[in-house]
Amino acid sequence: MGEPLDLQAAASAEGAWTVSELTRRARAAVEMGLPPLWVRGEISDFKKYPSGHWYFSLRDRGAQVRCVMWSKENRRLPALPADGVQVFVFARPTVWEERGEFRLTVWQLLSTEAGGLWQVALERAKAALARDGLLDPARKRRLPRYPSRIAVITSPAGAALRDIVSVVGRRWPVAQLLVLPTRVQGDGAERDLCNALAWLHRLDAVDCAIVGRGGGAKEDLWVFNSERVARAVAAAPVPVVSAVGHETDITLCDLVADLRAATPSAAAEAVTPDRVAVLAQLGHTARRLGRGLHRRAERTVDRLARTNDRLAAAVTLRFERTRARLATHSGRLDALSPLRILARGYAVPLDERHHVLRRVADFSAGRRFRLRVSDGDVAAQATES
Repeated sequence: MGEPLDLQAAASAEGAWTVSELTRRARAAVEMGLPPLWVRGEISDFKKYPSGHWYFSLRDRGAQVRCVMWSKENRRLPALPADGVQVFVFARPTVWEERGEFRLTVWQLLSTEAGGLWQVALERAKAALARDGLLDPARKRRLPRYPSRIAVITSPAGAALRDIVSVVGRRWPVAQLLVLPTRVQGDGAERDLCNALAWLHRLDAVDCAIVGRGGGAKEDLWVFNSERVARAVAAAPVPVVSAVGHETDITLCDLVADLRAATPSAAAEAVTPDRVAVLAQLGHTARRLGRGLHRRAERTVDRLARTNDRLAAAVTLRFERTRARLATHSGRLDALSPLRILARGYAVPLDERHHVLRRVADFSAGRRFRLRVSDGDVAAQATES
C-alpha cells in the first residue's frame, strides 16, 4: 500500500491544484479504492483502432462508463463484440488523466448469452488455483510405466467405466482396477467426488488414478469445474489422469491433473502399456542379451586360449631353465662326490656302523672293517696296530 492521499494538500504555493495534479490524484484514489472487478453491461459505441485496441462504452439504464481493451488482451477473443450485446467484463477501474475521464481497463470480456455467469465463476476459480501454483506444469507427476493397481473414480453405471475396463483388459490385463463409485453430475456430485478422491489417501499400493466421465452438456460437466473438486484432484497422493467429456471440453480438473485425456478410453490407454508391445520389447531385449552373452563368451574363450598358450610357453621355459640349473648343480656335485675319488683307485675304511676310520689308532689288531671301493665293499681285518 502507498502513502495515504492528503486530498486537502495543495499542489502549488498558490493554494490551487493543477489539472494534472488533480487527475493524477483522482487516478490514484480510484485505483486504491476500487480493486479489479466484474461488471455487467451493454456494449455501445464500439470502435477498433488500427493499433488493435478496442474502445467502447458499457452502459445500463442508469449510467455508462468508457472502456478500453488493449490488443494483447482482446486478441484471445474469437470475434468482435457488437453494439447492444450484454457482456461481463473483468476490469480495473482507473482515470484517464489526459481527458480527466473515469474508465475501465478491460482484461476479460464474456458474453452473457454464452454461459457468462458460469464462465465468471470458472475464471474466478481458475485464478485462485493459479495463485496457489496448482496450474504450474512443473508440479505434474509422471505416470508409472507398469501399474499394478489403478483407481477409477467415476459413475459405476456410466459408459466411461465400461470403456476403461475394456481398454485395460485388452492392453494390460495384469492390472487390478479399483472402482471408487461417485455421482458425476447433479446434486451431491461435488461431495461424492471429493470423498472418492479422499479415499486415495487411505488406500495402499495404488499406482495411479483416473477421474472423469463421458461427454455431455456444459452444465453436466460443471462439477469438474468446481474449485473444491479441482483442489482434491491436485492433492491426490498418486498421479491422476483427468478424462472429462470429449476432446473439446476442458475443465479445471483437466488443468490441475497430472495428465489430461480427451476421453476415458484415452485415459485407460495413457495409464497402461500395451502388453503386445511389452512382450515384443522383452523378446528383443532377450535376443540382444543372448547375442551379447554369446559375444562375451567367445571373447572369454579367446582370452583363455591365449592365456593357456602363454602359460604353457612360460611353464616350458621355466622347466628348461630349471633343468639347465639342475644339470649345472649335478655336475658340480658329481665332481665333489667321494665316489669319483674312489674311482681313481682310492678306498675308504668303514666300521660296522659305517663310520669312516681315519686314524691309525682306529685300526686295532684283529679289528674287522670294510673297505669301500668304487664298485662295492670288501671285508678286511687289521693284522697289527
